[in-house]
Amino acid sequence: MRAARLIKMVLLLQARPSMTAAELAAELEVSERTITRDAQALSEAGVPVYADRGRTGGYRLIGGYRTRLTGLGRSEAEALFLSGVPGALREMGLEDAASAARLKVSAALMPSLRDASQNASQRFHLDAPGWFKETPAPELLPAVADAVWDDRRVTARYRRQEAEVERELEPYGLVLKAGVWYLCARVPDVPSSSGAYRVYRIDRFTAVAVGEERFVRDEEFDLPGFWEERAAQFERAILRAEVVVRLSPAGVRQLPYATEAASAREAMESAGEPDATGRVTVTLPVENEDVAYTQLMALGPEAEVLEPAALRKRFADAAARAAALYR
Repeated sequence: MRAARLIKMVLLLQARPSMTAAELAAELEVSERTITRDAQALSEAGVPVYADRGRTGGYRLIGGYRTRLTGLGRSEAEALFLSGVPGALREMGLEDAASAARLKVSAALMPSLRDASQNASQRFHLDAPGWFKETPAPELLPAVADAVWDDRRVTARYRRQEAEVERELEPYGLVLKAGVWYLCARVPDVPSSSGAYRVYRIDRFTAVAVGEERFVRDEEFDLPGFWEERAAQFERAILRAEVVVRLSPAGVRQLPYATEAASAREAMESAGEPDATGRVTVTLPVENEDVAYTQLMALGPEAEVLEPAALRKRFADAAARAAALYR
């Protein structure tokens, strides 16, 4: 445990000019006193860790000290080769670069670990798209990916409903969600408080021109956090209507498979006490009544729609037609 922490401390100091004891303690999840002891241990082991005193002081490595890529354990080496997603890399035009990088890392590993790449690839494969549908990569994805890597502004034309819109964008990051590629980008000259960061489906782009000008990236932008927040907002934003449903115990178990996860979660938070038959009444957020009809039909007799009246009548008519077929 301590050996791994000491290695991580050296790598942190290698990546930054200087770090305070508080910063190191936060990164390594230990106390500042532990950082002091670890720095002394590294120094005694021959690693040139130097401590500057004073308000602006901190720990740093002196003499251009660099550690080599040694000390990787088998599980660490195999995890390293899991970090790439072959299909996504291929679609972004990075397959050759990734292959060359894997070869270089393999060459740097100890002989006993050089089969890590094969071990990982034979034990884990990510197939991102959903079942029963083909999601070809957007033709403009490689150009967008190049702009993302180089921090270059792009001028993009994209379909919005029945019209085409042209907009200048600062491409911050790419997200692959259920086989669909999205671009998270900032619109220049729009304040962050007014929604400067936006999400675009790349398959709706009709043209992308990558400019020569580089933009200055906001270092505080957190792509995973931004995507998680926007995805949650999108899931909730499309749920504009509500349906009151009485569910059997089986219906409660099946509800997350029939509707959106956020919708099912919110519905169960609204559930009352079970009645004498074990059924509970919930208020289910839905996109609209047509979508609710399609989703709840999958639950069959495990769900009874109570409101709105028009939707309840649709289910009653469907149940009557089904009963007539099976008489």
